[in-house]
Order: sequence, then C-alpha cells, then structure tokens
Amino acid sequence: MTIRLLRWFNRLYHQNIQLRLTVYFLFILLPLVAVSLFSTFQSRDMLVEQTTDRTKAALTSSMDYIDLTLQNVEEISTLISTDNNLLRLLEQSGSELSPQAVVNFTELLKQLSGVTTINHMISQISIYHSLSNMIVSTTNGSRRISNTAQQDWLRQMARFSGNGIVYTLPDEPTPNGETFGKLMAADGISLVRSMDLYNTDRQPNLLSVTLSKSRLLDLFRSLLPSANAQIYLVTHDGKIITGSDNATEETLSGKMADDSMFTIEVNSKYYKWSLLLMQPRKEVYAKSEKMQLYTYVIIGISVLLALWISWAVYSGIASPVQKLMQGMKRAGSGNFNVRLENNRQDELGYLTQSFNQMILDQKQLIEYGYEQQLRLAVTELKFLQTQINPHFLYNTLDSIYWAAKNYDADEISEMVLNLSRFFRLSLNKGSDTFTVEETVAHLHYYVRVQQLRFLDKFAVSYDIQEESKPIPIMKLLLQPLVENAILHGLEQRDRGGELLVRTRLEDGFVFMTITDNGVGMKPDRLEYIRSELEQVFVADKPGILLPPMESAKDLYGLRNVASRIRMVYGKRSRMEIDSREGEGTTVTVRLPLDRCKETFQLSPERADTDNEKGAEGSV
Repeated sequence: MTIRLLRWFNRLYHQNIQLRLTVYFLFILLPLVAVSLFSTFQSRDMLVEQTTDRTKAALTSSMDYIDLTLQNVEEISTLISTDNNLLRLLEQSGSELSPQAVVNFTELLKQLSGVTTINHMISQISIYHSLSNMIVSTTNGSRRISNTAQQDWLRQMARFSGNGIVYTLPDEPTPNGETFGKLMAADGISLVRSMDLYNTDRQPNLLSVTLSKSRLLDLFRSLLPSANAQIYLVTHDGKIITGSDNATEETLSGKMADDSMFTIEVNSKYYKWSLLLMQPRKEVYAKSEKMQLYTYVIIGISVLLALWISWAVYSGIASPVQKLMQGMKRAGSGNFNVRLENNRQDELGYLTQSFNQMILDQKQLIEYGYEQQLRLAVTELKFLQTQINPHFLYNTLDSIYWAAKNYDADEISEMVLNLSRFFRLSLNKGSDTFTVEETVAHLHYYVRVQQLRFLDKFAVSYDIQEESKPIPIMKLLLQPLVENAILHGLEQRDRGGELLVRTRLEDGFVFMTITDNGVGMKPDRLEYIRSELEQVFVADKPGILLPPMESAKDLYGLRNVASRIRMVYGKRSRMEIDSREGEGTTVTVRLPLDRCKETFQLSPERADTDNEKGAEGSV
C-alpha cells in the first residue's frame, strides 16, 4: 500500500508543475521554520537577560542616588552636632524647665526647622537634652521623657554611638514596651548620633535626623515596570525601610521564596542596604510568549502562502510581464503619470510595485527641484530683510536724535544717542564677546539712559583696573545685574543713590563687582537667593536631569546669568551676593582668566564695530 502511494505521488509530481512548485516552497520553508523556532526561544532568553541588565542598571543608579542622599544627610547631621550656637543653647539649659530654657529650646527649634526646609529628604529633626530629659522636635515641639528606663536608654545610645552614626527604624524596641518611632515621633528611618562630637567631656545629648519614607520611595518608585510589581528598600537583615506596598518582613520573605516572582536585588556600595524589585514571572515572559504565538501564526500563514504562490506563479506569469513592458515604454516617452494595477504578491508583483514607486519618485524629484529653487529665493529674501532691519533701527534713531537737537531737547537727544549706541554694541554684528573695556562702555550707555529716565536720582562711578580692560568676556553679562541694582535697589531712594562698577584681576581670576547703596535685602531673602544660585554652580554638569524637586518661581534674570556663567566658564566660576537691609547690595562675578581667553573668538567684524562708534551724530 505504501509503495503504491509513493508511486502515485511520484507520477503526479512529475506531471504537475504546481505540485512541484508547492514542494519546493515547502522545502524552503522547513529550514526557516526551524530557524524561527530556535530564534524565538533564544530571543526569549535574551529578552529576559536584557530586561534584567536594564533593571539592574536602573536600580544601581537609584541606589547610588540614595547613597548620595544619605551622605548629604550625614554631612548635615555633622554640621548640626558641631554647631556652636546649638551646643551653647543646650549647655545653657539646665535640668529645670526655666523661662531661659524655654527660650533656648524655642531658638533651637527655629534653627532646626530651617535645616528641614533646605533638604527635602529630611522629615524631622529631634534633639534629646539629657539634663532636662526634654526632646525638641521640629514636628512635635518639646516634650519631657519621664520614664527612667527610657532616659537611661537614650543616654546609653548617645554614649554608644560615640562619634559614629547609627540608623534606627521606627519599630526599633525601647524600654517600657515602646518603639523608637513612638518615642521620637518618627515615621521613617532615623540617623542617630551624639551631639558635640569633638568634645570628649560632652553631655549624653542625642541627635535624631529622620528621613521621609515617602520621599525615599519617590527616588525609586518610577522604576516599577507594572502595577503588579513591587520595590523595597531593605536593610542587611531583611528589615523593610520603605516599599511600594505595606508588606512586612514575613510577607517579603515569602515573596522572595515564591518561584512565580522574578526578583532583582542591588546592594549599596557604602551602606548595608539593598533595593529589591519583584515582578510576576508571567509579566516578564509575556512578550516572549506573544513572540512564540506570532511565530506559529507566521509559520501557518507561510504554508498557506506557499500553496497560493505556487498556483499564482503557474497560472499567471505572462500577463504581468507584458503589462510591465508596456508601462516602461510609456515612461520612456515622458509620461510619468503611468501607474500599473498590481494585485499580486509574488516576484512579479514586487517588480510592478517597484516600477510604480520608481515612477512616483522620479516625478517627486522633478517637483522637488522646483520647490528647492523657490525655497532658496525665499531664504535669500529673509536674509536681505535681516540685513535691512538693523540699519532701519539706526537710521530711525538718528532721525529722532537730530530732531531732538533741532528743538534743543538735550535730554531726549542724549537718551536717544545712548540708546542707539547701546543697540549698536548689543548687535555687534554677531559677535558673542566684549572686552571688559567694551562691556563697561556698553554698560554706561544703558546706565545713562536710566539716569535720564529717573531724573539723575543716582550717580555712577567706575573703578576699572587697567590690566583687566583687554580681557574678553561674554556679551551682556553685567547689564542684567546693573538693571537689578537700579530697579530693586536705587529706584526706591529719593536722592543720593550711588552705583559703583569695579573690575580687577586677582589670583588668576577676573572679578567684576556691582555695588549700590539701595534698600538692600532681608536676611531670609538673601539666603534664599544664595541657595538658589549655589544649586547652579555645584551641579556636576550644567543642565543635568536631577530627581524631581521644587521648581523655583522667581529669580529668572539672576538664574539666567548664573547659568550662562556656569556653562561657559566652568565650575571655578562664581556669582556671589552680599546685602544688608537699608544699606545696599553687592554682586560679585568671578571668572577664571584662562577660560576667558579660551572661550574668546575674535570676530572679523570687531574692527568695523569699533570704527562705527564714530562721532556724536552717527547713530
């Protein structure tokens, strides 16, 4: 029976071209099917491996940021524990809660609250005063510890920590059946150390800096790949510091032992902490399972296509070739609107489609050439307009200047003259830099306009060191600072305003100082401005993406100038502000001299610009 069946198939195979084509296609498909299946399984393993590597890299980055945050908090705790003013307030407070002690604790609480506003990761700072057994907390005020066992435990912890640091969880047990979190009113992990670190005869006063669990969680919550995934920050002994759900140590151990969960762990380089990311395995393999399904579907479709193509090739070869030839003739005669109907999916169909696409591309290329010429003409027109606009500005100001001269309006003519010179130097034919001498000259035009505007309410003086005059600096660097001095300092004075612009070279730096005797700033406003500017200059890279923080709502001009200085002149550059309320403000810009010379590009139009400063009437 088998031999008879083979003979029948062999006879049919040699007599039927369609069957032979089908067999050929199936033989071609068999290796492809095998390779596709092998590639699918390999892809699944590679996908899981790549997912693991990417997740580990993201977890490592978050862990490094957590380490950096902890180091920052530790530095803050060191500053608090060695602050002479705080230590003096604690030393002046005795065992009794006297009125002076209440004042001292209030001042202590005020200074600690200022620290919590600077670092958004700190939720609470507490100090235990051993003489009075009082705990001063930024969130709960002051309260006395009356339990003797708890008093001894706190003193022992202060002595045990020495000059080091101890991290304590809120569920850490204390005497009398309470936890550390309840005793100190702390809801997160607390950094605990003794006060007065460098004094061997210190009192057993204790400092506790509590980190916000929610803000710690915000540092790595974004790494969750799905709603069913969970992430935890745990200690070396498996205690949960914070996590994306309310799991306990027991439930966490159960999840880690569950084979259905895919777990990735990254350890801290400096602390005995770890980040754990858990995700159901079915979610990790979901994409690979879809790939397997797609592979099976493609294999089935390929078999059906093999049968269909074999019939199509056998039944219709001549007609498509004839149509393709006629289309080529029509295209050769210059008719680029020809398009052949194509409902085939074989090689001839591909050739027909390629022919249609070639004709379409040829037509578009011809049209594109005309469009390019039109765009070029428009671009040239806009370029001419940009050349005309500055000259139109100068000529208009020149007309206003001479009209004011004719009517003896000296103040108007002087204002227009200074304004025109200010605009001419501002444009400066595309140059990005001025020398210090040019900067001061340009600045004087602006200051003179403001003096005329405010009816000479203030006077200006310049102290320009001769050696600093040829140093190149960024264009329009000092103008925003002078504008702030005039509008926010000198404008509010009736008379007697003074503005001083000073430059000097010292220790390889260019120092430029703007000083006014205006109304000055309040101390809290000055500290806020200093902290905002410091963030610009301490960043590792200007413009880097840091983790989410509170956006600043003002200081646009100062922040813009500081950012330009930081990006162009590097980390050694600085902009410092000093002010006293009712006395005035001083802004100092420090630029590295070598960077000033490196970033300077001599413009070929500078000589023309210098010549254009011209006579008084040339605007």
